[in-house]
Amino acid sequence: MRISIRLFQRQVLNSAFNSVNIRLCEHEKLDFYSQYHPLPLSMQKFIDFGTKDASSRDSYIFLQKELPVRLANIMKEINLLPDNLLKMPSVAVVMGWYQQSFKELIAFEDRTIDDKMLKSFTSTLVHIRNRHGNVVETMAQGVMELKDSYGIDSNTESRVQYFLDRFYMSRISIRMLINQHTILFGKKEKNNNPRHIGCIDPSCNLPLVVKDAYENARFLCEQYYLTAPQLDLTIKNSSFQDNANEPVQIVYVPSHLYHMLFELFKNAMRAVVEHHPEHSIPSLNVMIVKGQEDLTIKISDQGGGIPRSKLDLLFQYMYSTAPQPARSDIASAPLAGYGYGLPLSRLYARYFQGDIVLNSYEGFGTDAIVYLKVLSNEANEMIPVYNKTASKVYNRDIAVNDWSFPWQTGTRSMSSYTHHRR
Repeated sequence: MRISIRLFQRQVLNSAFNSVNIRLCEHEKLDFYSQYHPLPLSMQKFIDFGTKDASSRDSYIFLQKELPVRLANIMKEINLLPDNLLKMPSVAVVMGWYQQSFKELIAFEDRTIDDKMLKSFTSTLVHIRNRHGNVVETMAQGVMELKDSYGIDSNTESRVQYFLDRFYMSRISIRMLINQHTILFGKKEKNNNPRHIGCIDPSCNLPLVVKDAYENARFLCEQYYLTAPQLDLTIKNSSFQDNANEPVQIVYVPSHLYHMLFELFKNAMRAVVEHHPEHSIPSLNVMIVKGQEDLTIKISDQGGGIPRSKLDLLFQYMYSTAPQPARSDIASAPLAGYGYGLPLSRLYARYFQGDIVLNSYEGFGTDAIVYLKVLSNEANEMIPVYNKTASKVYNRDIAVNDWSFPWQTGTRSMSSYTHHRR
């Protein structure tokens, strides 16, 4: 039985598009597609399509409308950024990539669906994915250019933080759709693991991914510090009441999970090694717990912890506790310094309704907790939507605080207060 058309055919969008002039200019088409909200998919829907009569034609019918909608939504937000940021050379490069990709996708609107066209579409998706390979670094460079050229005030920083969360989450979702299509239907990109459905592992073994991320982070740590903490792993499967020894597995994207864990292990190792003498480095305690709804991974280190005043800063794109390194290849990336690792890792977790939370004990260490959804039908994409509410954020200043703070400027000193009382 063919998969439900409800998932892979956007009938409302198709009929609406057929009613407009197909000769609309690119700018008008951008406005047209941005009127529609992205259609979030669950992990279960990804799996269902990949296992039930999957066809490149059905995938094309869905993606040919969905990808332009997702691109158009975030492109409209790019244009709302502060003018000074839009002038930065690196931001202009990113805008050019998105415009080119949008143009290439809408070129398929009125083409006849046949094998040749479907191969061309798959090839176009590969080119788009490759073109956008350095979007994260290039956009980050654009923010650095703004900071060096004009400085960044609190209002600009708030808007940039809001935008980057949405921009990078949109990028994750677009790459997810592209990867699923190209791996399932691209002859050159077949997954080496026959168990995988596209880039999704329906039986993702959590302990194996944890150990893989730890080993690679340890290798990097030993390169820089000549030592690294050991791993102490505890596993508890509470989802099986009768047999707690069942393997801890969920439906997930291994590369996403690896990205999060590798970043958290790097941070934990750096903190531990720098906080302790070389001869007495404590282990990293990692606990994996699978419940009925949530799968939790807790990484506990004894790296000295973080003051509460700085905890929220760790998820700011323009903050890093390590010195800013020179730009280099991913293969030779340093252990820390770019400041984007934690914010991006949290986005990967939140993409399928999970999260990353940090609990710090200053003077001792930090617990980094990763939450993932156990039920694949509840693991829905979280995608930014362009609308009036979103657009207002870019024109709104930070509200004046209505609580007193000791660092509040413009307050009278105690001496002036006592003098007035006299």
